[in-house]
Amino acid sequence: MPTPSPATLSEDTIRRALGEFQIVVNDLQVLQIQRYMNILLTWNEKINLTAIRDPLEILNRHFCECMYAASTVPVEHGRLADVGSGAGFPGLPLKIIRPGLQVVLIESNVKKATFLAEVIRDLGLAGARVLVSRYEEQTEEVAPLDFVCSRALGKFVPFLEWAHSEKVAAKQVILWIGARDLQEIEKVQTWEWREPIPVPHSLRRVLLVGTRKIQPASTST
Repeated sequence: MPTPSPATLSEDTIRRALGEFQIVVNDLQVLQIQRYMNILLTWNEKINLTAIRDPLEILNRHFCECMYAASTVPVEHGRLADVGSGAGFPGLPLKIIRPGLQVVLIESNVKKATFLAEVIRDLGLAGARVLVSRYEEQTEEVAPLDFVCSRALGKFVPFLEWAHSEKVAAKQVILWIGARDLQEIEKVQTWEWREPIPVPHSLRRVLLVGTRKIQPASTST
């Protein structure tokens, strides 16, 4: 793995920021975060991956907030799909902090998907792959799923219906949302929702975790 550039955030800065989110990382994970951020900032000059340009804000908003789910949801192992992955958040930070996860990044934009593949290759993330597709087109290709997550959805109801469908049958869904979206999502009755988990250092963003409800089999009379 190439050595990070001198402009990269220091190891102490990364560890301190993650510590505020109850996240502990090893030396390799620090290096992966540094390298990921360098690739992101380089590619961001060519394609719009994130509106955030400040490395420290990228660390807090993208890496810390995504990895925070690993300290609140047991995602040590299993298969996880990140829908509408974009620049790889939350799927790749979760893969970094939980190397045992098998991660599928679903991204329909070819340029963004190419970026994701480059990050996976450069960081040596075994057990992570990219699907260039809309999530609605994916069923058996991604199933079975232990977790499905998303951080950048606009329409939650179709996504939750897809995740709950028999062909996908995700066991849990993890969402990073604004508080204004909470009421709409909690109306979806096919998921058992936990109490919203406030994201540290944010006034509006929360983590919302749902467990798939098993629908009773219909009986004929």
